[in-house]
Amino acid sequence: MDPEIIEKVMQELENYPPGMGEIEGVALLKGVCDVWDTVYNFQARDGDIVVASYPKSGTTWMQEILDLIVQDGDVEKSQRALGFIKVPFLEMGHTSLEVANTMPTPRVLKTHLPIQLMPPSFWEKDVKMVYIARNPKDCMVSYYYFYKMDQTLPDPETWDNFFSTFLKGSLAWGDWFDHVTGWWKARDEHKILYIFYEDMIEDSRRELCKVMRFLGKDFSEDVVKKILHHTSFKAMKANPMINFSVFSESIFDQSVSSFMRKGTVGDWKNHFLVSQNIIFDNEYKKKMEGSGLEFRTEV
Repeated sequence: MDPEIIEKVMQELENYPPGMGEIEGVALLKGVCDVWDTVYNFQARDGDIVVASYPKSGTTWMQEILDLIVQDGDVEKSQRALGFIKVPFLEMGHTSLEVANTMPTPRVLKTHLPIQLMPPSFWEKDVKMVYIARNPKDCMVSYYYFYKMDQTLPDPETWDNFFSTFLKGSLAWGDWFDHVTGWWKARDEHKILYIFYEDMIEDSRRELCKVMRFLGKDFSEDVVKKILHHTSFKAMKANPMINFSVFSESIFDQSVSSFMRKGTVGDWKNHFLVSQNIIFDNEYKKKMEGSGLEFRTEV
């Protein structure tokens, strides 16, 4: 990949504008709002593969799995570029989309957009999408620590404050409940494979095989094992191509919290007060009733 483009992406991220904005009632980073026309008018291609999720739901995990499947399990090819360059983030900015436009098909692309904000071209082309969803309690905890380390995001202040903001749906990329149910409802109309983070933790091989079949691939057991090893939490946390360690503390302050923090199910129990758990469960029941979606908070 062109070193100049890599340098441009890095510079764009280093100069990312702080603050928040809004598109169609969805809270987004100011940097996303500033380039919204470019994002919304992005042209998908037949054969594109998209990993979509609410933030901190296992997106990086799934992007690495998808990339390795497309590369037929070739780990050397998967190390060809930094994760956020080989899998362009639709909302990151002009240069990220410029990178996407130079890539051969099939491209693997990443987005945190709720379904109603997806660029229209994705529904006009033959695109396969893998949506990964994580239970909201663990997702909230992970997002709290990400807010603390990502210097382009507002100060999350206290855990209590963040808990309330999450329930109001005012965090970057909007409301978790709207996000997961919006993509869930669309899965029968479009080529969307809906995967649960907890299922991946429980049986990574089983879920990997689902994704492989969805993409029309069938690998030997040796290749499957190689993909599972390379995309294990331990391997990804130690991989500088994936763990965001290339960034300065002015962007991602990993002395506050690691980008790859725990990768577990159930850490919410170390953060939720009994009273918060009651409030959350009541809100969850109200907003998810009739959706047909079920999440596990333990495995």
